[in-house]
Amino acid sequence: MLKSVCLRWLGVIVLLLLSVLRTPDIAQAAETDPYVLRYLKASEPISLLLNQDGESRSFTADDLSVGKHLFEENCKSCHVGGATLPNPLVSLSLEDLKGATPPRNTISALVAFQREPLTYDGQDFGFGCREVSERWLTTTELENLAAFVLRAAEVAPGWGIEKF
Repeated sequence: MLKSVCLRWLGVIVLLLLSVLRTPDIAQAAETDPYVLRYLKASEPISLLLNQDGESRSFTADDLSVGKHLFEENCKSCHVGGATLPNPLVSLSLEDLKGATPPRNTISALVAFQREPLTYDGQDFGFGCREVSERWLTTTELENLAAFVLRAAEVAPGWGIEKF
């Protein structure tokens, strides 16, 4: 009897520890951000260019909200409002993203850049942005972050301007 009571208590303790230590999935924890609805005009799913072959993919307001949250956690200190503080001549505007070598105006191109950042001209490893491993952010998380950046570059007022 003592053994079964101990096993029950051990089970309760294990469950309590698991519930305390469990971190919520960012996608589950996300709520639709009002900025996404108002400025990114994403009340309905929006289609963004996936690759240079012209394929596209739909992103929901929740996907963009997750991307915005990830951007704020990982990118905003250097790219506030789509500007690039270390190099103000190269912003996250659609024009500048298209002008990079290779171009970074698609979801897959931005994900590839985050996995292996290169300078704007593509000639060297870029030390301005950190390399994002799969252990840090999954491909889905990077795609949502890229979707937020591209949608903001398309429609958000003041995104990627050179002067504040």
